[in-house]
Amino acid sequence: MHGAVLTATLEGKAASRQGKVRDIFNLGDRLLMVSTDRISAFDWILPTGIPDKGRVLTQISRFWFEMLGIPHHLITTSLDGVSLPDSVDRNVLDGRSMVVKKADVVQIECVVRGYLEGSAWREYQQDNSVCGIELPAGLKQCDQLPEPIFTPATKEDSGHDVNISFRQMVEIIGADTAERLRQLSLDVYQKGVEHAIQHGIVIADTKFEWGWCDGELILVDEVLTPDSSRFWPADEYEPGHSQPSFDKQYVREWLDGTDWDKDSDPPSLPEEVVFNTRRKYVEAYEQLTGLEFS
Repeated sequence: MHGAVLTATLEGKAASRQGKVRDIFNLGDRLLMVSTDRISAFDWILPTGIPDKGRVLTQISRFWFEMLGIPHHLITTSLDGVSLPDSVDRNVLDGRSMVVKKADVVQIECVVRGYLEGSAWREYQQDNSVCGIELPAGLKQCDQLPEPIFTPATKEDSGHDVNISFRQMVEIIGADTAERLRQLSLDVYQKGVEHAIQHGIVIADTKFEWGWCDGELILVDEVLTPDSSRFWPADEYEPGHSQPSFDKQYVREWLDGTDWDKDSDPPSLPEEVVFNTRRKYVEAYEQLTGLEFS
């Protein structure tokens, strides 16, 4: 489901924000968060969507919100009782929608890393540190860290988020909130890791968003999905190189193999890439939850 379909579906509702893959609509005292099938890579929204991707991400988030035992923004994934225009096709929205509490979102991406990959691996190669945190020398790509580390980033409207030190985070939002978010994020990551590894998935790293609601910090947006995290199959994990994954890395690797310059409109994805990417998302859901996706 791409943006045009969603806009037509919710005609008459005020869109408070349209992200790369998620659209948020104002319901008055609540928000309607809809995960589309759009997929982004290298800061571009690709012209080809991944069927059911939005439904998979929504159902994974619901699973975690219900399991983690942490205050969160999810009210329901059901549209029963939600007032929508008569023209709305609720079937289009079914399974990909979350009715959520409104929150004052903290403008910091709360990133937790348990393994050395991505921007952390690139930064480590320069001076054996990540976001100001010194790490042991001699670590390899994708090595498990001695303990998970909290590496905050700024929330950017466009382009990549920018990694910052914890000291910089304190300067932006204050020491008390920064300390609380660091501990909350590490705790939630650890709970997720313990569950996932029992189901054959390594959660290498993830990012959380938090917001204030009625004087309490609550978990918002999505949580521990293949879009917000790196999911690796545990039985194939081998440090020293990049890992196979359950996320959109398959799409990134296909794009890297084309002649696309990443500065012009991206190419359409071939049917095989779309099929395999959908399969990876569904596999992640089914392994984590023990349920069949339908």
